[in-house]
Amino acid sequence: MKNFIEELKWRGMLAQVMPGAEELLQKEMVTAYLGTDPTADSLHIGHLCGIMMLRHLQRCGHKPIILVGGATGMIGDPSGKSQERNLLDSQTLYHNQECIKAQVAKFLDFESNDANAAEMVNNYDWMKDFTFLDFAREVGKHITVNYMMAKESVQQRLNGTARDGLSFTEFTYQLLQGYDFLHLYKTKNCKLQLGGNDQWGNMTTGTELIRRTLGNECEAYALTCPLITKADGKKFGKTESGNIWLDPKRTTPYKFYQFWLNVSDDDAERYIKIFTSLDKATIDELVAQHKADPGLRVLQKRLAQEVTVLVHSQADYEMAVEASGILFGKGTKESLTHLDDATFLSVFEGVPMFEIAKDKLGQPAVDLFTQDAAIFASKGEMRKLVQGGGVSLNKEKLQAFDQIVTADDLINDRYLLVQRGKKNYFLVKVV
Repeated sequence: MKNFIEELKWRGMLAQVMPGAEELLQKEMVTAYLGTDPTADSLHIGHLCGIMMLRHLQRCGHKPIILVGGATGMIGDPSGKSQERNLLDSQTLYHNQECIKAQVAKFLDFESNDANAAEMVNNYDWMKDFTFLDFAREVGKHITVNYMMAKESVQQRLNGTARDGLSFTEFTYQLLQGYDFLHLYKTKNCKLQLGGNDQWGNMTTGTELIRRTLGNECEAYALTCPLITKADGKKFGKTESGNIWLDPKRTTPYKFYQFWLNVSDDDAERYIKIFTSLDKATIDELVAQHKADPGLRVLQKRLAQEVTVLVHSQADYEMAVEASGILFGKGTKESLTHLDDATFLSVFEGVPMFEIAKDKLGQPAVDLFTQDAAIFASKGEMRKLVQGGGVSLNKEKLQAFDQIVTADDLINDRYLLVQRGKKNYFLVKVV
């Protein structure tokens, strides 16, 4: 069996691990779980490090379980948060769970007949009939308030970093997460919990609960990955427009690809180890190539390719590459027509847009683009630019300023792309 701990170490994916975990992983096939709360109908790239841990775990011969917190998602985890989460209803949580399962299935093998086939579980299944009195008696009595209060995540909330303090609901979260580990230990022989480093307190509560409930001889361990940041120390995965989601309806494959393509050299060298399954020899070779000629951006291109294909598909990756060339002079009218509507709009996000009625088509470009869509200040200005070869319509040079613009010129039956000079783009939406 491949050494899971060594795999995480060279990839920069190991933060903390309890003593004895590595020996256990070398001794037998270990079942390990990682939890995620279904607070949205998609994971974002902030979740990817944990999912990749499960992927590496399975590739090292061990069995991964992804736990969707249908019950804990109704409460909210105080770790790393400054205020309490909104609570979700069961119908929303179920919908989110199904969406998450479809995404995780791209990373893990749920279908094989092997002993280490992945599983997905929902803690709502074992928590929904657990009464408060039963929980207090069977779980609460084993963990002291002193133990729970000492956790860093609790202390941060109590010591004024949070505006609203810490509700009792959230205070119980570490007990609920601890009980998940106990339940999976008893029902699935799950001996290891994986998570982000901000989860260490909750995870060790789980190992403590197992030992206090079932005896000190029980083997239960926790292992965390570091919280991924950018080279400048800022939060990874966030952009000005928000999270980078795995769901193409929330973040188009083009924008997803662009995120990875535009990371810094230092970040690309770290991220290609964390977010791809490429082996060490391949990555070392890519790093060497990149350092020999950083301008070629070898690391960024391979990183963007690997992650986009893994999360989306080869076809989505190819469309993203084609779309990326459009803004930098390589595009053609044909390449524009290859893009779906969402990708087309992603490429030209932020470009000035005009709307005109469909009955305005059929008139000369000089009238359309000075009167109905004021791209040019005057007809004289446009005439000069066209004569100098400085105006393009749908990536083709406009041959005459009075060329008639018709419905045949529309991209996706609704857009005209006008280019003034090399870098100034304008969209005309026909409604």
